[in-house]
Order: sequence, then C-alpha cells, then structure tokens
Amino acid sequence: MKWLPAALIAGALIRAAALPLPGTGDVGVWRNWAYSGAVDNPASLYGIGGSPPIWRTLRFNNTETQIVYPPLTPYELAVVGRLYKAFNSDSFPDGAALTIAVKALAVLFEVGFVLLLWFSIRSRTGISEARWATVAYWLNPAAILCVSVLGYLEPLFVLPAAGAIVAATGTNPFVAGGLIAAATLTKPQALVLVPGVALAVASGAGPRKARALVRAGAGGLLASIVILAPIAAVGALPNMIAALARLARHDMLSGNACNLWWIVGYVTRVVYAFRDMGTWPAVTMRTRILGISRFMELGYPNPRVIGAILTIAALAWAIWTARRARGLFLMAGLGAFLVHAYATLAAQVHENHLFASVPLLVMAAAGRPRYRPVLWVVTAIFALNLNLFYGISEAQYTGRFAIPRSITIIDLTVLLAVANCAALGWHALVLRRECRDLSDALS
Repeated sequence: MKWLPAALIAGALIRAAALPLPGTGDVGVWRNWAYSGAVDNPASLYGIGGSPPIWRTLRFNNTETQIVYPPLTPYELAVVGRLYKAFNSDSFPDGAALTIAVKALAVLFEVGFVLLLWFSIRSRTGISEARWATVAYWLNPAAILCVSVLGYLEPLFVLPAAGAIVAATGTNPFVAGGLIAAATLTKPQALVLVPGVALAVASGAGPRKARALVRAGAGGLLASIVILAPIAAVGALPNMIAALARLARHDMLSGNACNLWWIVGYVTRVVYAFRDMGTWPAVTMRTRILGISRFMELGYPNPRVIGAILTIAALAWAIWTARRARGLFLMAGLGAFLVHAYATLAAQVHENHLFASVPLLVMAAAGRPRYRPVLWVVTAIFALNLNLFYGISEAQYTGRFAIPRSITIIDLTVLLAVANCAALGWHALVLRRECRDLSDALS
C-alpha cells in the first residue's frame, strides 16, 4: 500500500503539468461555451425559436462556434465559466488560465471515476484489486494524453455511464437508469452503452426483471426531464433537437479515427490515385479524411448505413453472448466491447470516441484478469491514434512530439487501423470466453 500514494501523486503532477497545454482545437470550443454559459442562460445557447429553428452562433473574442452536444456538457462548462468569471472579479480573460479551468473540469470527473473504481471494486474483491485498478487508470498514458494533454471531455459522460453499470449490478435500477440518461445527455456516444446497462439491470434482478427495467426506465425519464426542463422552459427544445441532428451529417468516413473506415478511405484514395501517381506513390502517400459525399459520388453505397448495420450486428452479438452474464466485471467488459465495436465499425467516428473503452476495461480487468492484455492493447492503440494526429497539442506543437506517420512507409495510421480491427476481433473472443466460462459454471 505504501506505493499507492506515490502513484496517485505522480498522476496528479503529470496532469497538473499538462493542463496549461493548449490541447486540440476543441479546447477553444470549450472555452467559448464556458464564456457563453457564464454571460447568458445556458439553456438558451442552442438558440430560441425560429422556423426552421434558429441555431445560435456563440462568439468569444475571435472565435465563433455553435452547440453540438447534449445539454449537460454546456451546463457543466457554464459552471466552470461562472466560477472563472467570479474568480477574475467579473471579467473573463482569455488565456492559459481559462484553458486550465476548462481542462480541469474533465480531470475532476476523472477523480470521480477513480473514487468509483476504488469503492466499487474494494467492496467486491478487496483492496489489492482496487489498488491495481486505481493505478491502472490514474497512470494510464492514453487517459492522460486524451484528457489532461489534449483536452477532450470524455470523462464527463464516462463517470455517469460507469456509475450506471455499478448501480445496475448493485441492484439499484432506478439510479442506473438516471445515470445512463445523464451520460447520453452529456455525449451521444453513451447511447451504445444503454443496452449493456439494460442487460445489467435485468441480470441482477432475478425473477423481477420486468419490474427492474421499469424502474430503470423511470429513473432515466426523471433524469431526462430534470436536465431538459430548463431548455423547454425557454422554448429552446426544438433548437436543441435541430442542433443535435446535425451530428449525423458529418461528411467524413472517419474523423481521424484509426478504424475500419479509415482503411476504406485509404484504399479508395489508392485505387483512384495510382493511375495518376503510380502505384508506389499512391500506396505510400499520407492519407487524410475522405468525405462521405465524395465516397458516394464515386458510386459506392452509403457508409453511414453500412456502418450502422455492422455496429448494430456487433452490439446485438455482444448482448446475446453476454445474456447470462452478471456482476460488475463482466458487465464492464461488455460495455468496453460495445464502445470498441462502435468506434471501430461505425462511420463518422472521431479519434476520441474509443476513450470510454479504456476505463471500462480497467474496471473489467480488476476482477477478470483475462481482460488485462486487452486493456493494454486498446490503451496503446488509442494513445497512438491521438499522438499520430495531434502530438501533444494540435495548434502549436503538432509534429514536434508526434510519431512520424511515414516511418512505416505505408501511413502508420492505416496500419494502426488494421491493428485496431484485429484487436476488436480479439476483444470479441475474450468476451465470448469470459461469458462461456460463466455459463459453464452456472450449468
């Protein structure tokens, strides 16, 4: 136990040192939202009224942006903005201090997740496994790079989503429903975890499955009403719905995510480029985002539909495979696979969408050691994905601390995407083996 405080201090110091870094361009968006929520009603930030509904443009210094996330994210950033404004005597200086404040919000949620890990795992397996899980997340290089260095807000939805799994396996379906609703109203990617939480609720309820699912639904409905009520009160609900609908219209096969569609984009470019460039230059060129509209102009089918079919098929297979599973660790492992399948098979996925698989794999691996190699492989894939595109910050430092993508001749991001697809297949085998072992024990 003596080394645990040292590990926690080391993780805290690394995060503190990384907070002033400017991060990706998204951090500028978070700063804008924090300012807008500090000077105006956060419920009005989507816009109010109009036919069609107005999509409000938010301005802060020289930046303009619009809200494209569900409401809990701008609510939480508004709290940061108001605290920052109060601390600066009612002014709102733009600079490193604001970046630190915005990024610290996500780190605070990381702290909450670590506490959730500690208490939920210690009560089930003991201090040794809780200590391992705490350190495995807190010193995880992918988590540090994603949150403290690059400034993504993934922990804001991961904490309530993980809490929903803990509550569901702890026979508290009402709380589980409320937490998973909060997660989906923070980032829409949490939707892929909803069937996993529903299965966890049902499997932990014994013969009262229907009653437990109803209670979970009631918890989710109540949480949704509370979160959406301020927006409905100012007449902005249609504006919010219209804003969120735009998420499905991103014109990209893959948004810098090293997944199946990044490979498809690369192969498509090679097929059409080798006629003009020759085979070797085409194969070894640096690949980049390919638009869905351009892909379809070339005569290919809609990748959104294909990606949705592949993702739904993988999620349905996982739920069926885990239908007899029970307990926190197996359900966390199921959740990690659901996220991994979505991030690898769906179109329009961004580079940060694999993140939730890492903390959920930590939770699963604490009680099911077979998941530990999967955790380390997914950690490496995710960290490399972020580093190859952004180094340690998109604006000022891109290229300085990024691994060169050309060192493997074929763009390293493409090879990493192939490795990620293989890792998903391996992840599926581990999930099936874990669930089969449980089924054998129950038979």
